[in-house]
Amino acid sequence: MKTIDFEQKQHIHFIGIGGISMSALAHILLARGFQVTGSDSKESDLTKELASLGAVIYIGQSKDNISKDIDLIVYTAAISKENPELVRAQELGIEAMTRADFLGLLMKNYETAICVSGTHGKTTTTSLISQILIDAETDPTVMVGGILPAIGGNIRIGKSGNFITEACEYTNSFLSFFPTTEIILNVQADHLDFFKDLDDIRASFKRYTRLLPDDGVLVINGDIDNLSYFTDGLKCRILTFSLKGNGDFTAANISYNETACAEFDVLYKGENITHCKLLLPGEHNIYNALAAFACVYSLGLPLEKAADSIGSFTGVDRRFQVKGVVDGYTIIDDYAHHPDEIRATLTAARNYPHKKLWVTFQPHTYTRTQAFLDEFADALSLADAVVLADIYAAREVNTIGVSSEDIQQRILKNGKEAYYFPTFGEIEEFLKKNCSNGDVLITMGAGDVYLVGENLLSK
Repeated sequence: MKTIDFEQKQHIHFIGIGGISMSALAHILLARGFQVTGSDSKESDLTKELASLGAVIYIGQSKDNISKDIDLIVYTAAISKENPELVRAQELGIEAMTRADFLGLLMKNYETAICVSGTHGKTTTTSLISQILIDAETDPTVMVGGILPAIGGNIRIGKSGNFITEACEYTNSFLSFFPTTEIILNVQADHLDFFKDLDDIRASFKRYTRLLPDDGVLVINGDIDNLSYFTDGLKCRILTFSLKGNGDFTAANISYNETACAEFDVLYKGENITHCKLLLPGEHNIYNALAAFACVYSLGLPLEKAADSIGSFTGVDRRFQVKGVVDGYTIIDDYAHHPDEIRATLTAARNYPHKKLWVTFQPHTYTRTQAFLDEFADALSLADAVVLADIYAAREVNTIGVSSEDIQQRILKNGKEAYYFPTFGEIEEFLKKNCSNGDVLITMGAGDVYLVGENLLSK
């Protein structure tokens, strides 16, 4: 396998360069003087920006895009082995590797590589830590899986040896990384189109912890079941955080304001070390903040200044993002697409000022929907009324016959209002007629359901 040395410039070609993670990698290489080419199925703001920085972008994928001078091909997991560019690379003897493998090699160029993992909360926690590091003038390079207003996008190119990114367990991609600090926020069942069950997921996270060097740091949620399964035998430093008293970092004297945002004392080993006031709603964001405190503590940064950074953080796009008000009702958008995320978001939303809480939910992938039908219905039943869109297929084909109507029927059995419409247009017309002054409408899901809220606001 090739090495990626910032001092040795190469020609790297990305298949699927317009993806949020792939484009971020291309940004890093361009900033280091590498020659970057790439292809994608369509032009986007991300591809246009890369072109403006010097990348050569091809729209559409063809063997003609692959030249003999390319040193390495990087491709996403969604690219098939029959892709004409991959086939041509093989014919020319050009090495090709996945995005995860390439990101792992890239990490070796940094003295401190912080990887934030967990079933939920990765983007928010990565962003919190990034905000602290930026405010502390440590000049980090940041790769985040959402749009972070503080850096004007999903990537920040720093000149220091500090690197921070999300680490996703799907397809075991995080096992390709070379972290010096790992954060594990939670370990729960998800991605069951790849993993067999929760035990399989836990085994993957355990392997992930074994990637840490002896002088590395593991920051892990102390409330995870059978925590010792992950920590026994590790020689690295371990810091835990908890809301149940099972951690080095805990929160005390928690209170919530009128918009469900928490204020609390931060304790380290029972000693009050600082006070934190969040602009992010919900208990789940206390966990995220405690993880951030533990991480920056391990880096030797002052926690009072960290509390200031966390307290000024207003969030990431599509994470309880207040989009606006139309006809007197508030539209909020949220990325939640797993039952636990939905439950956390709606628990927070119930404390947000509202007369009636509406949710328009777009399930994400058929396998996840089938695996969690009852859990989706129970979590969504925290809302007063639920409007369901068709399932967002993403990478899948519906071979199992599952439908959003299966969730609808279960919510109705829970005694809550539930509606299903096959098109966004029908959903928007229904909401315009039924949402009233003082209501809150949350558009929810990992697909394109946010367009419902944007369309309502534009009209």
